Order: sequence, then structure tokens, then C-alpha cells
Amino acid sequence: MILVTGASGNLGKAVANELLNRVEASEIAVLSRDVNKVEDLKEKGMTVVQGDYDDYASLVAAFKGIDKLYFVSGSDIASRMKQHENVVNAAKEAGVGHVVYTSFQRATDKKDSIIGFVGESHITTEELLKASGLNYTILKHALYLEVLPLFLGENVIDNGAVYLPAQDGKVSFASRADMAEAGAIILTTDGHEGKVYEFGGDVSVGMAEVAEGLSKLSGKEIAYVSPEVEEYKATLAGFGVPQGAIDVIVGFSLGIAANEFDGSTTELKDLLGRELISLSTFLEATYSL
Repeated sequence: MILVTGASGNLGKAVANELLNRVEASEIAVLSRDVNKVEDLKEKGMTVVQGDYDDYASLVAAFKGIDKLYFVSGSDIASRMKQHENVVNAAKEAGVGHVVYTSFQRATDKKDSIIGFVGESHITTEELLKASGLNYTILKHALYLEVLPLFLGENVIDNGAVYLPAQDGKVSFASRADMAEAGAIILTTDGHEGKVYEFGGDVSVGMAEVAEGLSKLSGKEIAYVSPEVEEYKATLAGFGVPQGAIDVIVGFSLGIAANEFDGSTTELKDLLGRELISLSTFLEATYSL
């Protein structure tokens, strides 16, 4: 039995649906805090279990009898480390056969790096898994192409500029859809125990290339502007963007500027056996007029 956590989220749901292309629905279980949010997966024949990363007992109960666990990292950055400890310890107590963890791709393993705000809990979780005695696979996911609308805004073409303090940094973006397919392959094939995969794009791009792609798509000149951080913060605050969201975008922008997310690799492409969803394809699907 394969259990996918975070099944009401974009990645977890995508992995669960990809698994249907490879195994019977009766071999798939999905976990969610609110089971009503995964009713569509239940209707497809998957087993739905309630579980909460903050509720250790619920995790132990959910993980009983599970052969392979697709462990989607938590989205609550402030609480994530304790939540991840709960997942790893519950998997060990329940006797899970193999844990596949969605970590993140980075240039450094220093927990106090410029991207430590997002990286520390991931790096510590990897350490916990390696020390747990569990069979594990670590998937170092690059930044998803799907985060670009968060960085760019929905009106980027109308505004005529990609406005982000990322300087000339580059990112090995890859799509969530490609990551989900790769996860399903790993969950349904052998030989992945103890391995760490770098799952990013096979080319790295900067915000200038993103602006160029939007220009080609729209037929309008889209500039790339990398403002000073304080100017950027003030601009977003002036548009009423919440401070928490500003801090997250600035944090990622500074990481991009420092090339912390620049890790082009063919591992994802090789596993899928096809070309990855490209930046241009993603932009067309997201911003086509």
C-alpha cells in the first residue's frame, strides 16, 4: 500500500493521480487533515485517511500497514520542524517500509545560509531520515515553475515589467507536474532506497529570460527590473501586499540573486525519459492572452 500525504494540496493530489496510471486505486491511500477536501480521490477508489502533522497519534494510526510513504513537506514554515519530526517518528513506530521525502534543491547545506528560513527544516529532516533506520529516498525539488505567478503577479504583461530584486541570479525551475510524475515512478519501481535525487530543470534561467519569454508570448516589450530590496518592499506594501507575503518573496528573491537555486541537472529528465515542461510552455499556459 502506498500512502500520499498532503493529498489536498497541489503536489500530493498530482502524485496520487499519477499513481493511478501505474497501480490500482485499491493500492493507494491518501492522507489529509480535512478528508472532505479529497472526496474526489475517494471517488476514484483510493483509501482516504485523516491525519495531521501536528497530531502524532493520528499519524501512527494512518501509517500502519503502509509499505511506501510519499512524505510531502509541510507548508507551515514556522511549525514545520516539529511536524516533520512527528512524521519521521510515526513512520518508524508504524513500521513503514520506505519513506520518499520531498525536500528542496539548494547550493549549500548551511542551515544559516541566506535561504535558511526555508532550508533549515528540510536539511534537518533529511538528517532525521538518514539516522532513523528507515528506508528512505530524498527528492530535492527545484523551485517550481508554478511559483512564478507569485513572484510576477497576474498583471505582469499589462504592467510591462518583471519586477523582482533577484538581480542576475538563475534558477533551475521545473514544473510540479513533472515532479509528481517522477514521484509516482519512484513509488512504483525498485532500486531507490538510500538515494538522493536532484530534481530540477536541465537548464537554468534568470528573470531576464522570463521577461524575454513573456515578451515573445505577448508581442509586447516586457522589461526586467531588479530594484533595491527596500524599494521593493515599499512598493509591495503600497499595493497592500501583506508583510508576511512580502518577507517570503524577498527571501526567495535574495536566494535567487545568490544563485542558491541554480542547480541544473538531467536527473529528472532522465527518470521521466522525455523532455521536461519548459519555461516557454509554462508561460504560454499561464499567461496566454
